[in-house]
Amino acid sequence: MSIQIRQIIVATRTALGSMKRRLAISLSMALSVSLVVVVLIGFLAMASGFEKALSGAGSPLVAVVLGGGTNQETGSDISADAIRNLKASGDDIGVLRDSAGNLVVSRELVIPVDVTSKGSSRTLALRGMDGSGLSIRNGIALSQGRLFAPGAREIVVGAGIARDYPGFSLGAKVRLGTVDWTVVGHFTANGSAFESEIWGDIDAAHAAFDRQGEVQSLRLRLVNPSSLAKLNARLATITETPLTAVSEAGLYASQAGRMADLIRLFGWPIALLMAIGATAGALNTMMSSISDRTVEIATMRALGFSRLSAFLATWLEAALLAAAGSGVGVLASRLVFEGWRASTMGANDASMAFQLTVTPQVMLTGGMLGLSIGLLGGALPALAASRLPLIAALRARG
Repeated sequence: MSIQIRQIIVATRTALGSMKRRLAISLSMALSVSLVVVVLIGFLAMASGFEKALSGAGSPLVAVVLGGGTNQETGSDISADAIRNLKASGDDIGVLRDSAGNLVVSRELVIPVDVTSKGSSRTLALRGMDGSGLSIRNGIALSQGRLFAPGAREIVVGAGIARDYPGFSLGAKVRLGTVDWTVVGHFTANGSAFESEIWGDIDAAHAAFDRQGEVQSLRLRLVNPSSLAKLNARLATITETPLTAVSEAGLYASQAGRMADLIRLFGWPIALLMAIGATAGALNTMMSSISDRTVEIATMRALGFSRLSAFLATWLEAALLAAAGSGVGVLASRLVFEGWRASTMGANDASMAFQLTVTPQVMLTGGMLGLSIGLLGGALPALAASRLPLIAALRARG
């Protein structure tokens, strides 16, 4: 082992061994780093959970047909003529048919409805659909009750709504709009955004909300993901009004990406502002360390220790404090945020519940930010330690 490495090890052990004299200020630095890490991971976990909930709702084997040149169900409109022409297509358009040769298609309409629970009002999404809508989707299963009957004012609700809103228990009467609906079933959707929706018959929704004939989207089951191009080619020929088929996975992924980017846009500046404050605190902590260790540093320098050993000993002390703070912040975030439920405005201008997800990537990002605070905040004090005048340092304590 070279002399230089030995000097660095001895200097670092001396610096760490003296930390008990300044325990309070060292702990305050580690705590400030932990808070920065917790805040950043909280926002990133929210974005990650939102993406997971929306992405889980989509399938590459489900095509969503939208009208009017929009890429969202809100604002889309599909005419009755277009639906008839599509159903009359006898050739192969890349979608599944039933045993009679008819297209398996679900007309759908999303209506925002206000629901009051526990003294607060929220907007939920009532999705009117044909009875085939449940079978077309992936991962949907009735956990209780049955599917709504055609034309009846009956609804099935997602597991998220059933859990968060006591008024949606099986058999309950719920007022949506100006009429009462009966809850006849609960369904699960693997924790996806569908669990924040209410499903009912589209014709009953037309009558209850005075939206006769309105259809925002069509859902069809593709033979395979590559069949989407064949379906779009057929849609271009059936009506003058532009119709576009997109994969359900792509539709929800684009919506998830926009909202997740917005969450990160708020989270990163807040975390970085806190990180600047924490870096200033780290600088102050390490300058206090140098002041406390002035005689130690001077003595080692007088004994022949290099400037590099003084620099690295101080810098490593800052890095280790930041690493400890980052570790505590990551662990605390994992324990607090993982599985924590949140709610925000999701697709179709309705409330969507989701779980925060603390992924390894999120933890790594938060930990790296915390560590960078120590490396940046400790660099200047470490440089000052390496340039400490020997005579002035030895006279510092008389």
